[in-house]
Amino acid sequence: MLPGTSANATVLDSATRDRTRVLLLFSLSGRLRPRDTALGALVDRYDYGRFASHLMTSQDVLPVPVLDEQIAPRRLRLPHGDHGLGLASLRILVVTTPRGDATLVVDCSFAGETTAGDLAVWLATTCFDRERIELDDRQLPQTLAARLGGRPLALGQNVHQLVFPGGRLQRELLSADEARKAILLNEIVYRGRMPWNPATPYDASLAPHVRNHGLTLSALGRGVSVQAGWAPHVENGLVLVAVGMISALSVLQRTRLAAFAMMKANEQALTDSPTEIRSLISRLSAGVNELQLDLAFGVEAYVDSLLIPEMVTEAFQSSLRDALGIRDSLENSARMVERLTSVISARSAALDAELAERDDRRDRTVSGLVAAATLIALPPTLLLAFFGVNGTNVDEHRSILDMSAYGTAYALAWLPFVVLVVIGWLLLRRVSTRSGSLLPAPDDAFAPVPPPRSPSGNRRP
Repeated sequence: MLPGTSANATVLDSATRDRTRVLLLFSLSGRLRPRDTALGALVDRYDYGRFASHLMTSQDVLPVPVLDEQIAPRRLRLPHGDHGLGLASLRILVVTTPRGDATLVVDCSFAGETTAGDLAVWLATTCFDRERIELDDRQLPQTLAARLGGRPLALGQNVHQLVFPGGRLQRELLSADEARKAILLNEIVYRGRMPWNPATPYDASLAPHVRNHGLTLSALGRGVSVQAGWAPHVENGLVLVAVGMISALSVLQRTRLAAFAMMKANEQALTDSPTEIRSLISRLSAGVNELQLDLAFGVEAYVDSLLIPEMVTEAFQSSLRDALGIRDSLENSARMVERLTSVISARSAALDAELAERDDRRDRTVSGLVAAATLIALPPTLLLAFFGVNGTNVDEHRSILDMSAYGTAYALAWLPFVVLVVIGWLLLRRVSTRSGSLLPAPDDAFAPVPPPRSPSGNRRP
């Protein structure tokens, strides 16, 4: 049982939390391939209660922990101080998917009571100034990189903050009237950047998505989720869902950029070398294959309820997926990759057609040269054979160029071939100038068009 929760947390899906818990999820740029460590599977790092059986069957799909450390709270420093919210515990995890998409998880619990206003400022600082968060007097990514073998790490663009209110804040959220509850949730979900005015008309596009079940409450925004009254194992399940969504969103953004880069590479490729064109097509095809794997195993694997098929988590997963716009982005990215595949296939087909035409022209040229050489060589061969025969018509004292003596032999040797060339030229000319279309004409020049119908359904006269 986690500290700060009541004794019935291991039995029920709802519980009373004494301390507010916040989990910060940051995507990490680049790829961090999972490796064999002593940390084991992600299902072993947290208590998932009755959800554990689902996760055990999906271990090969789940993110893998590559770093898990309990940190003394004083070692973490925010750029503008802690805003009066002292930490009671701090845990840092780095998890990475089988495709190498890494997410940083900062698990915090506060020592004292938390107010919505202080919590909103703390959330804003850890989101908008996250690049300036320090751990052990160094920027957080640098410290993490040192613990992971020195590979450079950087915080990505995607952030989600899960708030599990405790103490007085939890009781107030669960028991306050709707107006007061809306003010508190609006301040937390929008990190204090969107003042709430109860007198203004209700705007569903600005208000947090709220589900109130009496003992529990869920309020959702794109960057912050407030989950009150849940037991620790449900909280951990919600965290796992959010990690998958943040990872999927990062993959979609990377896929989109990679697709544009391949499009530019295809457009800017200027070469007449078939070898270079084949190399380009091979690189583009390999890149498209990677994009398709990313969409399948980096996005689609985390956007449905198959990992934890429970109603408790399905509602949160569906709401967060819609808030992040993952489904529409996935469909658009899939279409982009599909069309990029079509472009690559078309370019490959065009290259094959061009090479086939070039080979055909080369074969025709070689055949023509061979035929011409044969045609030219036959008459001299016949003449040389004639002069090489010791016949009575050949006088050894006369030159073979003496036309008065050998004109008839030259005429008999060259005349048939000259006639053959003239006849062939006439036949080719006749074929090339022959009238008519290569495609048969349709039976009717125009298809009959029926007369328009009147609004009553009868044909006009």
